[in-house]
Amino acid sequence: MPKIIPNLWFDTQGKEAAEFYVSVFPNSKITNVSYYNEAGPREAGTVLTVDFELDGQEYTAINGGPEFTFSEAISLLINCADQEEIDYYWSKLSEGGEEGPCGWLKDRYGLSWQVAPAGMVELMNDPDKGRAERAMKAMLGMKKIDVAALYAAADKA
Repeated sequence: MPKIIPNLWFDTQGKEAAEFYVSVFPNSKITNVSYYNEAGPREAGTVLTVDFELDGQEYTAINGGPEFTFSEAISLLINCADQEEIDYYWSKLSEGGEEGPCGWLKDRYGLSWQVAPAGMVELMNDPDKGRAERAMKAMLGMKKIDVAALYAAADKA
């Protein structure tokens, strides 16, 4: 199967965003930067694309212009091992951005992220419907996910 590489459209901040993302995620790096040439449409020498990896997952940032912006219609999910990871990614990615409900946030570039504990899908689909409903109700009242509070609510009889 061919490799799928998400392309993220920016106006002019693709390199800045890629540098930010690789500073947040361990085992990450910028792998290539390409530039507009005399053919345009932007000034020759300005950044066109930035290829980067976040812990082995490849992405491309493209400085395509102001015509398109991010929306919540696409988001990147971070399955965190524990509350410490949730706190870390939430703090880093929401800085200069916007906190949303249920573990969602927009970073300073407008890209949406879901910062959630691994196992959340299983909890929300628990065969005990009451437990799943209590977990869902608790999550709906949160911005950043509080794992202990989520499971305490789920297990409250």
